[in-house]
Amino acid sequence: MSQVKHVAVLVGSLRKESINRKIALALAKLAPSSIKLDIVEIGDLPLYSEDIDVTPAPAAYTTFRNQIKAADAVLFVTPEYNRSVPAALKNALDVGSRPYGQSAWSGKPGAVVSASPGAIGGFGANHHLRQSLVFLNIPCMQQPEAYISNAGAIFEESGELTERTKAFLQSFVDAYADWVLFQTRPQK
Repeated sequence: MSQVKHVAVLVGSLRKESINRKIALALAKLAPSSIKLDIVEIGDLPLYSEDIDVTPAPAAYTTFRNQIKAADAVLFVTPEYNRSVPAALKNALDVGSRPYGQSAWSGKPGAVVSASPGAIGGFGANHHLRQSLVFLNIPCMQQPEAYISNAGAIFEESGELTERTKAFLQSFVDAYADWVLFQTRPQK
């Protein structure tokens, strides 16, 4: 049996009742046994500045970088703010990419899920984030894409996903698990 691959999940929204956090938690429940999804918190990271990223680096930077380095893959679940990603998520990308030449992101297979109460499901944030992932050397799963529109209506009153959304997220996380296993297979 293969070793379970650990996936660091970054949620772009910091709100306690965030729809994106709920989606991330749902994906963790739906994930096949080949991967384990764990949310890595980004809300307490100081804004990146070379002035404070000295030896020793802030403890929050070191903890975060170590969590990303320990992961086999990364998954981003984000809302869209002004056609881009939330500042906290961009800050996490910057913190993880430093110090120069020691990026925690490099080579980790990734994917993006964007969710929005609007009609286009965070399309702008999803694609804007993908631009940064290219530079950070995160090979990003191309298909299936995951844009969740009308995200305020994807949960039943009980807190469970609607059946349609659950089926979509199941197909997404299954494809992502295959992507992670393919990208992390031993090279011959």
